Amino acid sequence: MKLRQYVPALVIIGIIILHAMILHWMGRIPWCTCGFGLWTNSGWSNETSQMLGDPYSFSHVLHGIIFYAVLRLIAPKLPVRQRLILAVLIEVAWEITENTPFIIDRYRAGTASLDYTGDSILNSVGDVLSTMIGFWIAARLSWKWTLTIAIALELGMLATLRDNLTLNVLMLIYPIKAVKEWQMVK
Repeated sequence: MKLRQYVPALVIIGIIILHAMILHWMGRIPWCTCGFGLWTNSGWSNETSQMLGDPYSFSHVLHGIIFYAVLRLIAPKLPVRQRLILAVLIEVAWEITENTPFIIDRYRAGTASLDYTGDSILNSVGDVLSTMIGFWIAARLSWKWTLTIAIALELGMLATLRDNLTLNVLMLIYPIKAVKEWQMVK
């Protein structure tokens, strides 16, 4: 086997390691102070954004679907493996930005996540892996199936969490008091 075929995977592993190191240097905790865990079902507990995965992992699957679509549109001749590397870089850039004091404070002020403290390193890496799953889904399935999955994820999150990627972006950019109040009804 040619070593060359493993280069994209090695590049992605290197990006994820660098990502984890940057979060460590930023003072992020390795994993939940409640203990190491792979999943929490709660979207509104102190374990959210601390375990490897949580209900918001589905938003990151959507990131991957969106990144695949956009990169396919703007760089159609670029091999899928290289587009995946770009998608991982974009997600890592967001994950680092999301864990800055500015964005953490913005989430607290503008969304229903009043006690959000940022992601653990484990959760942030899990978010990147979720993005890769979304990218893989979009690369493997027809656009109709991919769109169906994306809509189902958004509606499922809306029904179970009163939140989803669309509302998360809206509330981060332009908080609406009525939406925040509706989200806080448990």
